[in-house]
Amino acid sequence: MSKKVVFITGASSGIGKAIAEYLQTKNYSVYGTSRNPDKYPDSKINLLALDVTDSDSIQKAVNQLLEKENRIDVLINNAGTGITGALEEIPISEIKRNFETNLFGPIEIIKAVLPQMRKQKSGLVINITSIAGYMGLPYRSVYSASKGALELITEALRMEVKQFGIEITNAAPGDFATNIAQGRYHAPLIKGSDYEQSYGKTLELMNSHVDSGSNPIEMAKVVHKIINTEKPKIHYKVGMPLQKFSIVLKRILPDKMYEKMLMNHYKL
Repeated sequence: MSKKVVFITGASSGIGKAIAEYLQTKNYSVYGTSRNPDKYPDSKINLLALDVTDSDSIQKAVNQLLEKENRIDVLINNAGTGITGALEEIPISEIKRNFETNLFGPIEIIKAVLPQMRKQKSGLVINITSIAGYMGLPYRSVYSASKGALELITEALRMEVKQFGIEITNAAPGDFATNIAQGRYHAPLIKGSDYEQSYGKTLELMNSHVDSGSNPIEMAKVVHKIINTEKPKIHYKVGMPLQKFSIVLKRILPDKMYEKMLMNHYKL
C-alpha cells in the first residue's frame, strides 16, 4: 500500500515542524510549506514555497504537490500567527493581516485541495486552531477571534463535505514551547497609554506561559492519532489540564463569573 500523502502548512518551525517530522517517521509522505524554503536547507521534510496570504502561491504549491503525488490524503492547516495588544491600539491593517493568515488563508487552502479530495472520495482536513479560540482573552482579542472563526468554519464545513467521504476536524493547542512569541505582532507598549500597565503585565504573563509550555511532540502525537481515527471528533483540545478545563468552565459558569475568573488570572 502506498504511503498517505500529508500536506502541512507552516512546517519550518514550531508545532508545524514537530508534526511534520514526527509523521515522517511514521511512514507518511510529508510535504510541508514555508514562505522561504531556501532558508531551511537542512529540513528533514520536503518544503514547498507557499504564502497563505497569496492565492497564486497557494494554488501553485497544491499543483506542485499533485504533480509529484497525484493525491492529497491529509491537509493540516497549521500556518498561523499571533497578535497581542489592546484592541483600541492595534492598527486595523494588522487586524486584517492576522485574519488573512489565520482564517482566510486556511479557507483558501481548503478550497484548493477539496476538488482533489472529492475526486478521491476521501480526505482529511485538520485545522490547527487554539484553546484561545474558545474564549475572548484580554489583549488577545484578535487572535481569539481569528482562531474562533476557524473553529466555526470547521463545524460547518464538516457537514457540507461528509457526503464526499471527506472528514474535517480541528485540534486546538494550548501553550507550547515554541518561537510563536517572537513571530507574533505585538502592539507596542505606548508610554503614558491608559493600557500601558495592564497590557505590559499581561504580555509578560503570556510570554511566560509559552516559555513554560508543553513539548510540541505532544501535539504531533495527537495529530497522528487523529489521522488514524476512522471517524474523527469535531474538536480536539491539546494542552495542560487547566487550559482544557477552562473551556469546560466557560460552558458551565455564568458569564460574569467566568469573566471575573479570567481577570483574576491576568491580574486585571
